Amino acid sequence: MLIPFEQVKSEFKRVLISLDFVEHKADRLAQTFAENSRDGVYTHGLNRFPAFIQYVKDGYIIPDAEPTKEGGFGSLEQWDGHLGPGILNARFCMDRAIELAKENGIGCVAVKNTNHWMRGGTYGWQAADAGMIGICFTNTIANMPPWGGIDPRLGNNPLIIAVPRNKGHVVLDIAMSQYSIGKLNLYKSQGEQLPLPGGYNSEGRLTTDPAAVLQSEQVLPIGFWKGSGLSLMLDLLATVLSQGRSTAAISQAGPESALSQVFIAIKPSPEQNPGLIDEIIAYAKSSRPEKEGGSILYPGENALWNREKSLREGVWVDEKIWEKVKVL
Repeated sequence: MLIPFEQVKSEFKRVLISLDFVEHKADRLAQTFAENSRDGVYTHGLNRFPAFIQYVKDGYIIPDAEPTKEGGFGSLEQWDGHLGPGILNARFCMDRAIELAKENGIGCVAVKNTNHWMRGGTYGWQAADAGMIGICFTNTIANMPPWGGIDPRLGNNPLIIAVPRNKGHVVLDIAMSQYSIGKLNLYKSQGEQLPLPGGYNSEGRLTTDPAAVLQSEQVLPIGFWKGSGLSLMLDLLATVLSQGRSTAAISQAGPESALSQVFIAIKPSPEQNPGLIDEIIAYAKSSRPEKEGGSILYPGENALWNREKSLREGVWVDEKIWEKVKVL
Protein backbone atom coordinates (compact mmCIF):
# COMPACT_ATOMS: atom_id res chain seq x y z
CA MET A 1 0.00 0.00 0.00
CA LEU A 2 1.06 3.62 -0.58
CA ILE A 3 1.20 6.22 2.21
CA PRO A 4 2.14 9.93 1.84
CA PHE A 5 5.72 10.61 2.98
CA GLU A 6 4.74 13.08 5.70
CA GLN A 7 2.25 10.60 7.16
CA VAL A 8 4.93 7.90 7.34
CA LYS A 9 7.29 10.30 9.07
CA SER A 10 4.56 11.50 11.46
CA GLU A 11 3.77 7.94 12.55
CA PHE A 12 7.41 7.21 13.28
CA LYS A 13 7.76 10.46 15.23
CA ARG A 14 4.66 9.71 17.32
CA VAL A 15 6.14 6.39 18.45
CA LEU A 16 9.54 7.92 19.22
CA ILE A 17 8.03 10.75 21.28
CA SER A 18 6.12 8.16 23.30
CA LEU A 19 9.48 6.58 24.20
CA ASP A 20 10.81 9.87 25.62
CA PHE A 21 12.91 10.96 22.66
CA VAL A 22 13.17 14.75 22.72
CA GLU A 23 11.41 16.48 19.84
CA HIS A 24 14.41 17.29 17.65
CA LYS A 25 15.86 13.78 17.97
CA ALA A 26 12.50 12.15 17.26
CA ASP A 27 12.10 14.36 14.20
CA ARG A 28 15.57 13.54 12.83
CA LEU A 29 15.13 9.80 13.39
CA ALA A 30 11.61 9.78 11.90
CA GLN A 31 12.84 11.74 8.88
CA THR A 32 15.66 9.28 8.21
CA PHE A 33 13.54 6.14 8.62
CA ALA A 34 10.92 7.64 6.29
CA GLU A 35 13.57 8.70 3.76
CA ASN A 36 14.98 5.18 3.69
CA SER A 37 11.60 3.77 2.69
CA ARG A 38 11.02 6.71 0.34
CA ASP A 39 14.20 5.83 -1.55
CA GLY A 40 13.21 2.16 -1.81
CA VAL A 41 15.42 0.84 1.01
CA TYR A 42 12.47 -0.69 2.88
CA THR A 43 14.70 -3.09 4.82
CA HIS A 44 16.17 -0.15 6.74
CA GLY A 45 13.10 2.05 6.78
CA LEU A 46 9.67 0.90 7.92
CA ASN A 47 10.66 -2.77 8.01
CA ARG A 48 13.47 -2.12 10.49
CA PHE A 49 11.61 0.38 12.67
CA PRO A 50 9.90 -2.16 15.01
CA ALA A 51 13.28 -3.82 15.71
CA PHE A 52 14.79 -0.40 16.46
CA ILE A 53 11.98 0.32 18.92
CA GLN A 54 12.52 -3.04 20.63
CA TYR A 55 16.23 -2.26 21.04
CA VAL A 56 15.26 1.01 22.71
CA LYS A 57 12.87 -0.81 25.05
CA ASP A 58 15.53 -3.42 25.84
CA GLY A 59 18.06 -0.75 26.74
CA TYR A 60 20.55 -1.39 23.92
CA ILE A 61 19.85 2.07 22.46
CA ILE A 62 19.98 5.04 24.85
CA PRO A 63 17.62 7.83 23.65
CA ASP A 64 19.33 10.72 25.46
CA ALA A 65 22.96 9.65 24.90
CA GLU A 66 25.28 12.22 23.31
CA PRO A 67 28.63 11.50 21.60
CA THR A 68 31.81 12.76 23.29
CA LYS A 69 35.24 13.30 21.81
CA GLU A 70 37.82 10.79 23.03
CA GLY A 71 40.92 11.82 21.13
CA GLY A 72 42.47 12.31 17.74
CA PHE A 73 45.17 14.25 15.90
CA GLY A 74 45.40 16.24 12.70
CA SER A 75 42.35 15.52 10.53
CA LEU A 76 41.36 12.44 12.56
CA GLU A 77 38.95 12.54 15.49
CA GLN A 78 37.81 9.68 17.74
CA TRP A 79 34.42 9.77 19.45
CA ASP A 80 32.39 7.60 21.82
CA GLY A 81 28.73 7.18 20.85
CA HIS A 82 27.66 5.98 24.34
CA LEU A 83 25.12 3.59 22.76
CA GLY A 84 23.07 6.45 21.34
CA PRO A 85 20.85 5.92 18.27
CA GLY A 86 23.10 4.92 15.38
CA ILE A 87 21.40 7.29 12.94
CA LEU A 88 22.03 10.33 15.12
CA ASN A 89 25.62 9.38 15.94
CA ALA A 90 26.34 8.72 12.26
CA ARG A 91 24.89 12.05 11.11
CA PHE A 92 26.88 13.85 13.80
CA CYS A 93 30.12 12.12 12.83
CA MET A 94 29.72 12.79 9.11
CA ASP A 95 29.00 16.46 9.93
CA ARG A 96 32.26 16.57 11.92
CA ALA A 97 34.14 14.92 9.04
CA ILE A 98 32.71 17.53 6.65
CA GLU A 99 33.81 20.38 8.93
CA LEU A 100 37.31 18.93 9.18
CA ALA A 101 37.44 18.56 5.39
CA LYS A 102 36.45 22.20 4.93
CA GLU A 103 39.42 23.20 7.09
CA ASN A 104 41.99 20.62 5.98
CA GLY A 105 40.82 19.16 2.70
CA ILE A 106 40.03 15.83 4.36
CA GLY A 107 38.35 14.79 7.59
CA CYS A 108 38.10 11.40 9.25
CA VAL A 109 35.90 10.68 12.27
CA ALA A 110 35.87 7.27 13.93
CA VAL A 111 33.26 6.40 16.55
CA LYS A 112 32.98 3.51 18.99
CA ASN A 113 30.06 2.28 21.10
CA THR A 114 27.44 3.32 18.57
CA ASN A 115 24.47 1.40 17.15
CA HIS A 116 23.17 0.25 13.77
CA TRP A 117 23.09 3.23 11.39
CA MET A 118 20.26 1.68 9.30
CA ARG A 119 20.92 2.65 5.63
CA GLY A 120 24.61 3.48 5.32
CA GLY A 121 23.96 5.35 2.09
CA THR A 122 22.22 8.06 4.14
CA TYR A 123 25.62 9.40 5.19
CA GLY A 124 27.03 9.20 1.68
CA TRP A 125 24.13 11.38 0.49
CA GLN A 126 24.79 13.67 3.46
CA ALA A 127 28.40 14.22 2.41
CA ALA A 128 27.52 14.65 -1.27
CA ASP A 129 24.79 17.18 -0.42
CA ALA A 130 27.53 19.19 1.31
CA GLY A 131 29.65 19.05 -1.85
CA MET A 132 32.03 16.46 -0.38
CA ILE A 133 33.24 13.06 -1.47
CA GLY A 134 32.11 10.71 1.30
CA ILE A 135 33.42 7.32 2.42
CA CYS A 136 32.06 5.47 5.42
CA PHE A 137 31.91 1.94 6.77
CA THR A 138 30.90 -0.01 9.85
CA ASN A 139 31.47 -3.38 11.41
CA THR A 140 28.58 -5.61 12.49
CA ILE A 141 27.83 -8.78 14.38
CA ALA A 142 29.29 -11.91 12.71
CA ASN A 143 26.80 -13.11 10.11
CA MET A 144 29.00 -14.29 7.23
CA PRO A 145 31.57 -17.11 7.09
CA PRO A 146 35.07 -16.28 5.88
CA TRP A 147 35.94 -17.77 2.50
CA GLY A 148 36.74 -21.43 3.03
CA GLY A 149 34.85 -21.59 6.34
CA ILE A 150 31.32 -22.53 7.35
CA ASP A 151 30.90 -20.68 10.67
CA PRO A 152 29.94 -16.97 10.70
CA ARG A 153 33.05 -15.06 11.75
CA LEU A 154 32.85 -11.93 9.58
CA GLY A 155 30.43 -9.02 9.66
CA ASN A 156 28.42 -8.12 6.59
CA ASN A 157 30.21 -4.78 6.87
CA PRO A 158 28.70 -2.10 4.57
CA LEU A 159 30.89 0.23 2.56
CA ILE A 160 29.62 3.54 1.17
CA ILE A 161 31.37 5.78 -1.37
CA ALA A 162 29.67 8.96 -2.58
CA VAL A 163 30.69 11.54 -5.20
CA PRO A 164 28.74 14.81 -5.51
CA ARG A 165 27.22 15.60 -8.90
CA ASN A 166 24.82 18.34 -10.03
CA LYS A 167 22.69 15.94 -12.09
CA GLY A 168 22.36 13.48 -9.21
CA HIS A 169 24.95 12.25 -6.74
CA VAL A 170 26.73 8.98 -7.38
CA VAL A 171 26.34 6.91 -4.21
CA LEU A 172 27.56 3.33 -3.86
CA ASP A 173 26.09 1.53 -0.83
CA ILE A 174 27.04 -2.14 -0.61
CA ALA A 175 27.15 -4.87 1.98
CA MET A 176 29.88 -7.51 1.76
CA SER A 177 27.45 -10.27 0.83
CA GLN A 178 25.69 -10.71 -2.50
CA TYR A 179 22.50 -9.73 -0.65
CA SER A 180 22.29 -7.95 2.70
CA ILE A 181 20.58 -9.78 5.58
CA GLY A 182 17.77 -7.23 5.37
CA LYS A 183 17.28 -7.95 1.67
CA LEU A 184 17.22 -11.70 2.30
CA ASN A 185 14.52 -11.19 4.93
CA LEU A 186 12.55 -9.01 2.51
CA TYR A 187 12.58 -11.68 -0.21
CA LYS A 188 11.65 -14.30 2.37
CA SER A 189 8.69 -12.28 3.70
CA GLN A 190 7.42 -11.79 0.15
CA GLY A 191 7.80 -15.48 -0.65
CA GLU A 192 10.15 -14.75 -3.55
CA GLN A 193 13.32 -16.40 -4.79
CA LEU A 194 16.53 -14.40 -5.20
CA PRO A 195 17.41 -13.30 -8.75
CA LEU A 196 20.89 -14.82 -8.30
CA PRO A 197 22.37 -17.28 -5.75
CA GLY A 198 22.81 -15.51 -2.43
CA GLY A 199 24.39 -18.18 -0.28
CA TYR A 200 24.43 -21.83 0.62
CA ASN A 201 21.76 -24.18 1.93
CA SER A 202 22.30 -26.63 4.78
CA GLU A 203 23.76 -29.13 2.30
CA GLY A 204 26.44 -26.71 1.18
CA ARG A 205 24.95 -25.95 -2.24
CA LEU A 206 24.46 -22.48 -3.69
CA THR A 207 20.79 -21.50 -3.60
CA THR A 208 18.36 -18.73 -4.55
CA ASP A 209 16.09 -19.61 -1.60
CA PRO A 210 16.44 -16.75 0.94
CA ALA A 211 14.99 -18.85 3.76
CA ALA A 212 17.59 -21.56 3.19
CA VAL A 213 20.42 -19.03 3.23
CA LEU A 214 19.16 -17.43 6.44
CA GLN A 215 18.82 -20.85 8.06
CA SER A 216 22.33 -21.97 7.13
CA GLU A 217 23.85 -18.57 8.03
CA GLN A 218 26.14 -18.99 5.03
CA VAL A 219 25.63 -15.91 2.88
CA LEU A 220 27.76 -15.60 -0.24
CA PRO A 221 30.48 -12.92 -0.07
CA ILE A 222 30.64 -10.56 -3.04
CA GLY A 223 33.50 -11.68 -5.26
CA PHE A 224 33.85 -14.83 -3.14
CA TRP A 225 37.26 -14.58 -1.40
CA LYS A 226 37.58 -10.91 -2.35
CA GLY A 227 34.45 -9.91 -0.43
CA SER A 228 35.60 -12.03 2.48
CA GLY A 229 38.94 -10.23 2.58
CA LEU A 230 37.34 -6.79 2.20
CA SER A 231 34.96 -7.49 5.10
CA LEU A 232 37.90 -8.40 7.32
CA MET A 233 39.80 -5.25 6.35
CA LEU A 234 36.82 -2.98 7.03
CA ASP A 235 36.46 -4.52 10.49
CA LEU A 236 40.17 -3.98 11.11
CA LEU A 237 40.03 -0.34 10.01
CA ALA A 238 36.86 0.49 11.97
CA THR A 239 38.21 -1.14 15.12
CA VAL A 240 41.74 0.28 14.94
CA LEU A 241 40.69 3.83 14.04
CA SER A 242 37.91 4.05 16.66
CA GLN A 243 39.62 1.92 19.32
CA GLY A 244 36.22 0.29 19.72
CA ARG A 245 34.84 -3.23 19.53
CA SER A 246 35.59 -5.65 16.69
CA THR A 247 33.13 -8.00 15.03
CA ALA A 248 34.47 -10.74 17.30
CA ALA A 249 33.83 -8.70 20.46
CA ILE A 250 30.39 -7.58 19.27
CA SER A 251 29.38 -11.16 18.44
CA GLN A 252 30.62 -12.62 21.72
CA ALA A 253 28.67 -9.99 23.70
CA GLY A 254 25.32 -11.01 22.24
CA PRO A 255 22.94 -8.48 20.61
CA GLU A 256 24.31 -6.30 17.83
CA SER A 257 25.26 -3.17 19.73
CA ALA A 258 28.31 -0.99 20.52
CA LEU A 259 29.57 -1.01 16.94
CA SER A 260 32.61 0.76 15.45
CA GLN A 261 32.25 3.09 12.46
CA VAL A 262 34.34 5.44 10.31
CA PHE A 263 33.27 8.55 8.37
CA ILE A 264 35.56 10.26 5.84
CA ALA A 265 34.89 13.46 3.91
CA ILE A 266 37.14 14.77 1.14
CA LYS A 267 36.86 18.25 -0.32
CA PRO A 268 37.06 18.13 -4.13
CA SER A 269 39.54 20.37 -5.88
CA PRO A 270 38.02 23.76 -6.79
CA GLU A 271 39.51 23.27 -10.28
CA GLN A 272 37.66 19.98 -10.76
CA ASN A 273 35.90 19.71 -14.10
CA PRO A 274 32.34 18.50 -13.39
CA GLY A 275 32.12 17.20 -16.93
CA LEU A 276 34.57 14.43 -16.08
CA ILE A 277 32.01 12.70 -13.86
CA ASP A 278 29.33 12.93 -16.55
CA GLU A 279 31.81 11.56 -19.10
CA ILE A 280 32.57 8.51 -16.94
CA ILE A 281 28.87 7.81 -16.35
CA ALA A 282 27.97 8.33 -19.99
CA TYR A 283 30.69 5.92 -21.11
CA ALA A 284 29.43 3.22 -18.71
CA LYS A 285 25.86 3.74 -19.93
CA SER A 286 26.95 3.44 -23.57
CA SER A 287 27.36 -0.32 -23.13
CA ARG A 288 24.76 -2.41 -24.92
CA PRO A 289 22.14 -3.68 -22.42
CA GLU A 290 22.26 -7.37 -21.61
CA LYS A 291 18.53 -7.66 -22.35
CA GLU A 292 16.43 -5.81 -24.90
CA GLY A 293 14.84 -2.78 -23.27
CA GLY A 294 17.21 -3.01 -20.32
CA SER A 295 19.02 -0.05 -18.79
CA ILE A 296 22.36 0.57 -17.11
CA LEU A 297 22.16 2.55 -13.88
CA TYR A 298 24.93 4.29 -11.99
CA PRO A 299 25.09 3.79 -8.19
CA GLY A 300 22.38 5.88 -6.57
CA GLU A 301 20.31 6.38 -9.73
CA ASN A 302 17.67 3.85 -8.70
CA ALA A 303 17.34 5.58 -5.31
CA LEU A 304 16.66 8.90 -7.06
CA TRP A 305 14.04 7.25 -9.25
CA ASN A 306 12.33 5.69 -6.21
CA ARG A 307 12.52 9.02 -4.36
CA GLU A 308 10.71 10.91 -7.10
CA LYS A 309 8.09 8.17 -7.48
CA SER A 310 7.46 7.95 -3.72
CA LEU A 311 7.03 11.70 -3.34
CA ARG A 312 4.67 11.75 -6.29
CA GLU A 313 2.58 8.65 -5.56
CA GLY A 314 3.27 7.81 -1.92
CA VAL A 315 5.75 5.63 -0.04
CA TRP A 316 5.25 1.90 -0.44
CA VAL A 317 4.78 0.15 2.90
CA ASP A 318 4.23 -3.45 3.89
CA GLU A 319 0.68 -3.38 5.22
CA LYS A 320 1.33 -5.86 8.04
CA ILE A 321 4.37 -3.95 9.31
CA TRP A 322 2.57 -0.61 8.93
CA GLU A 323 -0.29 -1.87 11.10
CA LYS A 324 2.24 -3.13 13.64
CA VAL A 325 3.86 0.31 13.84
CA LYS A 326 0.49 2.04 14.24
CA VAL A 327 -0.17 0.18 17.50
CA LEU A 328 3.28 0.73 19.00
